[in-house]
Amino acid sequence: MDSVQIETDKLITLGIPQIATPQTAISATSKPSPLIYKNAIRTSLQASTVDSILATVFSITTGGILLSNFLVELDASPMIFGMLSSIPMLVNLIQPLGAYLSERTTSRFQYSLLTFGISRLLWLILAIGIISASWIGVTSQQLVTLTLLVVLFSHLLGGLGSASWLSWIAMLVPRRLRGRYFGFRNSAASLTNLLCVPLAGLAVSHWYGGTLQGYGVVLLISIFFGLVGLGCQYFKVDVNPQMPNLDFGKCLQTSETLPDLPSPPSFWKDSNFLKFLLYFSLWMLSVNLSAPFFNFYMLETLNLDVSLVTSYSSLQAGANLLMLILWGKLADKIGNRPILLMLGILVAITPVLWLGISGNYLDIWLWLPLLHIFTGGTWAAIDLCTNNMQLGIVSLTNGSIYFAIAAAVGGVSGALGATIGGFLAQFAQFGGLLGLFALSSLMRLVALVALIFVQEPQR
Repeated sequence: MDSVQIETDKLITLGIPQIATPQTAISATSKPSPLIYKNAIRTSLQASTVDSILATVFSITTGGILLSNFLVELDASPMIFGMLSSIPMLVNLIQPLGAYLSERTTSRFQYSLLTFGISRLLWLILAIGIISASWIGVTSQQLVTLTLLVVLFSHLLGGLGSASWLSWIAMLVPRRLRGRYFGFRNSAASLTNLLCVPLAGLAVSHWYGGTLQGYGVVLLISIFFGLVGLGCQYFKVDVNPQMPNLDFGKCLQTSETLPDLPSPPSFWKDSNFLKFLLYFSLWMLSVNLSAPFFNFYMLETLNLDVSLVTSYSSLQAGANLLMLILWGKLADKIGNRPILLMLGILVAITPVLWLGISGNYLDIWLWLPLLHIFTGGTWAAIDLCTNNMQLGIVSLTNGSIYFAIAAAVGGVSGALGATIGGFLAQFAQFGGLLGLFALSSLMRLVALVALIFVQEPQR
């Protein structure tokens, strides 16, 4: 965070106190001093970082290896894993509706609190159901069904709020600091993941009441952290969508008051945005052909213990943590598209590296750790630069509509990939999981061709 702090401080006159309550909405008609904006946004970025840390604790148990292990313990089929991965992406179809509704509210903060608050509270139903399953006679199949229902409705509500939140943060983060800020923010989340995943894995595998009940207890704790994280958003500058939107980032770079931004053209007329949608949809389809099944392959096919698999996830998070700051600084210097093209090739061949893995000693203690470290380092660049490139392509004015369209298209493509992957994985004549991994690599390389035609706006 030091580099972001220094860059911001360069533009701030000494002796200006920070705003005590930046949650107060900034009106487009009042045009307060740019120095007030700078201090308020600095506090907003710090609050957003804390929010990401606590949200990571929540997401550790509501997705990833712990949720996958929970379903493996319930004897879920590969098709269930495909559905589990496709639901969060498929419900992104509701994001345009969420963007429409959010643009008719008067507070980004209140809308975010409503949608994400209820979304996270829904997981209490599953936590209580797991903990009390042995007392009330809930079967494994019923728990699987309950899990899918909670995932569905939780992500539906999250989909209603995602575009609004992304539009909110896009207006708060200065354009020239996006690489470094999101690099630091994602590093903080990766560090949290690095520390908490193995602890949660140990707690689940060694819980005296069994792994299922242990997962329920850990899930309950993570829900608490997720709700506290939402409270951190109170300290971010609120935005009223009913007012003409302002480029707060430009305020940090100039001493001028902020002009209103012109209304953007329809996204149907934005050829560069449409090219980005083509790349993004192909990429999401190809990635999710295999991504949901790596954990399943380790837990089911290789029969590895959950604590060992969570250790691999920690190594991946550690590599992600170490590389994010580097990728963030590099993206600010050379742009996001060159990094996406170069690192995209490495990410494309990653599924092929799984083809020779078995359950022998060398693979478990050398090859799998190295593979997860490699994955963490490369995906750090892909996630960061894809997000930054999308923020640069769309207009800040009514940007939530653009973000919603991108999420909907990417979500449908990703869900389609996960569904197709879950179907193909069940048939040996298609090569099973290993054949699926090879197909995913080929499709990823095809997606990168579409990225060549996307133009990145001036940095």
